[in-house]
Amino acid sequence: MFRFISWFTSLYPVWVISFAVVGLVHPTSLSWFTGGWVVWALTLVMLGMGFTLTVDDFRRLFRAPSSLALGFLAHYTIMPLAGWSVAHVLNLEPGFAVGLILVASCPSGTASNVICYLARANVALAVLVTLTSTLLAFVMTPAWCKALAGQYVPVDAAKLSLSTIQIAVAPVLVGVFCNWLFPKATASVSRVGPLVSVLALMFVTGGIVAQNAAAVKANAGKLALAAVLLHVLGFGVGYIVAKILRRPEEIARTISIEVGMQNGGLAAVLAKQNFPMQPLAAVPAIFSAITQTLLGSLLATWWRMHPVASSNPEATNSTPAPLPVSPAIPEARPE
Repeated sequence: MFRFISWFTSLYPVWVISFAVVGLVHPTSLSWFTGGWVVWALTLVMLGMGFTLTVDDFRRLFRAPSSLALGFLAHYTIMPLAGWSVAHVLNLEPGFAVGLILVASCPSGTASNVICYLARANVALAVLVTLTSTLLAFVMTPAWCKALAGQYVPVDAAKLSLSTIQIAVAPVLVGVFCNWLFPKATASVSRVGPLVSVLALMFVTGGIVAQNAAAVKANAGKLALAAVLLHVLGFGVGYIVAKILRRPEEIARTISIEVGMQNGGLAAVLAKQNFPMQPLAAVPAIFSAITQTLLGSLLATWWRMHPVASSNPEATNSTPAPLPVSPAIPEARPE
C-alpha cells in the first residue's frame, strides 16, 4: 500500500498535467469541481502539511535566524516584484495580471521542500522558510496584492487576509495541534496524506482549466512565457542575492528554491474567492504550478550532480524529513 503511495506521489507532475489536459480537451468532465470542492481540497492539503509538523519545528525557528530571515524576506520581495514586472512587460490583461501577481505573492509551496531534498540542499532551512512564509501569508499576501494587483482591480486586503487564514494558516495549525495531542494517530493518518494531497491537486488543476478552457487555449503561449519568466527570476535572483550576501553554497541553493517555488493551489483558491469579477485570475496558478515543477526538477537534478558539503554554521543537528509531496499547484508535504 505505502509502496503504491510512494510511487503515485512521485509522479504527481504527470497526474497534474494529465488532469489539466483532460480539463482542456473535455471541460465538462471536470468543470463541476468548483466552489466548495476547491476550498475543501486545498484545506485537506494544508491540514496534511500540518500533520507533518511538530512543536520542535517551531523551536527550530530560533536556531537559524539570519538564513531564515533571508529566505523569508527574499521570497516576499523578489517574487511579488517579479510577478508585477512580468505582468507589466507582457502587458497581460487585468485578470491574468492579477492572477500572476497573486501567485507571486503567495507563500513558498511545500513542494519546494521536496525539490530541496532532491537537490541535496538544506532541507531543515527549507522547511522553516515554508513554515514561516505560510503562517505569515495572511499579512504578506494581502499587502503585496493591495500594493501591486490594486493597480489593476480593487483589492479587499482584509477579506483576502481572512481567506488566507481560513484556507492556509488555520488548517496547518489544526494539524500541528492534532500531532501534538494525538501523535500516533496523526502519524498513521499522515502516511496517506501525500496521496490525498496529490488527488486534491489533480482535481483542483483540472477543474480550474475546465472552467476556463477557452481562455487557456487562447492565451496559452503568453501565460506559459509569463510563468517561465516569473520562476526563472525567482530561482535566479534568489540564488544571486544569497551569494551577494556571502551565504554558503548550500544555503544559496536552498534560498533559490524557496524563493522560486510558490503555493499555486492557495493562489488559485484565493483568486476564486476574492476576485469573482476576474474569473481568469485563477488560470496563471495552473501554468505556474506546472512550470515551477519542471524547472525545479531540472535545477534539482543539476545540483544533485554537483553536490557541496554542508557548510551552514547555523544548521541544526536534527534535519526534519522532507515535507510530504504535494504537487505542483499548492504544494504540500511529501509542496
